[in-house]
Amino acid sequence: MLVVDDNAGIRSALKILLPVYFEEVELLSSPVELMSKMASFRPDVVLLDMNFERNINTGNEGLFWLSELKKNFKDTPVVLFTAYADVSLAVEGMKRGAFDFIVKPWENEKLLQVLGDACRQHKADMNSREVSWKQPWENVMRWGHGPAMLSVRRMVEKVAPTDANVLITGENGTGKDLLAAEIHRLSGRSARPMVCVDLGAVTETLFESELFGHVRGAFTDAKTDHAGKFEQANGGTLFLDEIGNIPLHLQAKLLRVLQNRAVMPVGGSRLVPVDIRLICATNMDLAKMVGEGTFREDLYYRVNTMQIHLPPLRERPDEILPLAEMFLKEFSKTYHRQVNSFSPKATEAMLQNKWNGNIRELRNTIEKAVIVSDGEVLTENDLAFSESSLYQYQENDAGNVTGETLDMVEEKAIRAAMRQYNGNLSAVARSLNISRPTLYSKLKKYNI
Repeated sequence: MLVVDDNAGIRSALKILLPVYFEEVELLSSPVELMSKMASFRPDVVLLDMNFERNINTGNEGLFWLSELKKNFKDTPVVLFTAYADVSLAVEGMKRGAFDFIVKPWENEKLLQVLGDACRQHKADMNSREVSWKQPWENVMRWGHGPAMLSVRRMVEKVAPTDANVLITGENGTGKDLLAAEIHRLSGRSARPMVCVDLGAVTETLFESELFGHVRGAFTDAKTDHAGKFEQANGGTLFLDEIGNIPLHLQAKLLRVLQNRAVMPVGGSRLVPVDIRLICATNMDLAKMVGEGTFREDLYYRVNTMQIHLPPLRERPDEILPLAEMFLKEFSKTYHRQVNSFSPKATEAMLQNKWNGNIRELRNTIEKAVIVSDGEVLTENDLAFSESSLYQYQENDAGNVTGETLDMVEEKAIRAAMRQYNGNLSAVARSLNISRPTLYSKLKKYNI
């Protein structure tokens, strides 16, 4: 916990009392260093005095620093430390977001109870946030026993405990987001939030506001201050998915934040320090993009301290059936169906399928099969590979659309554009005359 009080006698008393009950205790005599200490120390609770200037007892200083704490570290509970005459101000502080207040002179039992409740509440909030990424990898997806995935696992076990930036590469649907979650779970930041940003769905106009935040009045719809994703991830992990989609002119702004470890909210006038562990993911060849001048070389090396590549499912055939069985069990329970196995022909079809959409496509296929199945055994007809393997798009089929459905034509056009522009979503969207978020939703729809 962190104590901020200008009275040396009070600090001395608390220095003796609190370490008996709290693992780490820091004491400040002035709030001048409060923001920097919060960023580096990351306490579970702050005990904040309401007056610091000699002969001034208005309590306004305490309210000011309470506002600063709630603005920059909104999840950290603040307990106000106040004289009896300032109880009304402390009540006002609770209206502004303080957890509780303690009146001086205090009773040790009451002080410890309030601080303990605040600390437990904070830990509970942190543990309940983003529950999905705290689940063990085995509960979501198998590592497999092939040499490629065993190599990935060994790398994760080495990299996760560090704060090194990680770049995860691989095709769509290989589980890059799950791998990022596993790295966070095994890190020293696992008790803090993991904030995920899908950069493929963030428009250029909202890029700075979403990542760096904005202050009230910064633009027409800015009714209140908004903490960006960097601030929300403070003390934890920031996961930037599809980082290859950031336009060149915005890459410089991201690089500046990563270098300075501080963000400037849109419309703001001061830098806000941030402490994050960065994990990025992409299905693009960033090194090739650097050579083509579409991705900054300095940003590439900044995000690529360690690189982990997830191989596609077609290179891990030994994992297809175990994953299919896991998904079968999951969706049989979800949809209350008594489906418990695959027919021999269904098993053969799954092993022969190319799975261009990787694990995401496999999961989607099993879900559909469970829904349409009539018995306890899934057949090759239930799997309905019409959208995955029965129709495999070939380069010379571009002009042959006779007898195809509208969805098949659309999928074909998108796949051709993706090949033509080497996966650059901005260029693909422009060529198809659609927005990037629309393109992104269609990529998911067709497991591209």
